Amino acid sequence: MSIPSDDVRSVEQFGERYRALKQEVNKVIIGQDAAVDHVLLGIFSRGHCLLVGVPGLAKTLLVNTVAKALGLSFSRIQFTPDLMPSDIIGSEILGEDRKFRFIKGPLFANIILADEINRTPPKTQAALLEAMQERSVTTAGQTLPLPEPFFVLATQNPIEQEGTYPLPEAQLDRFMFDIRVDYPSFQEELAVVKATTSDIQVKVQPVLTAEEIMHYQGLVRRIPVADNVLEYAVRLATRTRPGVNGAPAIITDHVGWGAGPRASQYLVVGAKAHALAHGRFSPDIADVQAVALPILRHRLVRNYKAEAEGVTVDRIVTEIL
Repeated sequence: MSIPSDDVRSVEQFGERYRALKQEVNKVIIGQDAAVDHVLLGIFSRGHCLLVGVPGLAKTLLVNTVAKALGLSFSRIQFTPDLMPSDIIGSEILGEDRKFRFIKGPLFANIILADEINRTPPKTQAALLEAMQERSVTTAGQTLPLPEPFFVLATQNPIEQEGTYPLPEAQLDRFMFDIRVDYPSFQEELAVVKATTSDIQVKVQPVLTAEEIMHYQGLVRRIPVADNVLEYAVRLATRTRPGVNGAPAIITDHVGWGAGPRASQYLVVGAKAHALAHGRFSPDIADVQAVALPILRHRLVRNYKAEAEGVTVDRIVTEIL
């Protein structure tokens, strides 16, 4: 499949803009290269991201910095046990003219930081489902579109689970990436401490506009993919399903439920974005492998045997790769 000349120029520009964008984010975020990459790839793939890590690893700061570098509107929603769906979607009020009017909630922004998403009850978590899938909300019988581009970047603390409401698999499946934010290295932490204990203020400049982001999102969808890469992505997703012919022993023994078709779709789209970010016009199998772990890890449900033997999801995915 030939690529139109306009798209060829766009591919060449995309690599440059991607590097400039990452450089701008790295003014504030020290280290966490994999997390930054996956957040940016998720945005250009038109997907949502779940960031999992202990407190103090700059998850919130990362999302805020990315929003500034992209020049997009940003809302932070602190999820708490008493948060109601209307608190994030908005509600109707009766005005002085005796007419109802809708007051938009914080969900009406380009980038939504759902902070500690597992600390709010399921009815409020579910209020995000329509927004994440349809990019619209329905209230008082009216369907209202959300601003484009639209992303939900949620954070979660993996340690303290008392008084939390784990996300159901149906909602986890809406997230393209499950990004694990790990501790920084000694040198990175030293640089973080130096940067954050002085009075120097770093200003992040916007690199892209909303229109450019949507253009590059369309470009990601348009670039061609070889049949063998498509087949590899689909085969990788199907190999996670116990009981399916060709499923490896580690899947049959340790997985209760495997990844669904949405994983195959995200593997292909994520591989496209990864290839474009590295200046290539079409993804190969290595691009699929580069995005496979954060796409698959939250879509596999371990059985009791895996939990008893301490077999982690990351080990399972790494082994089937």
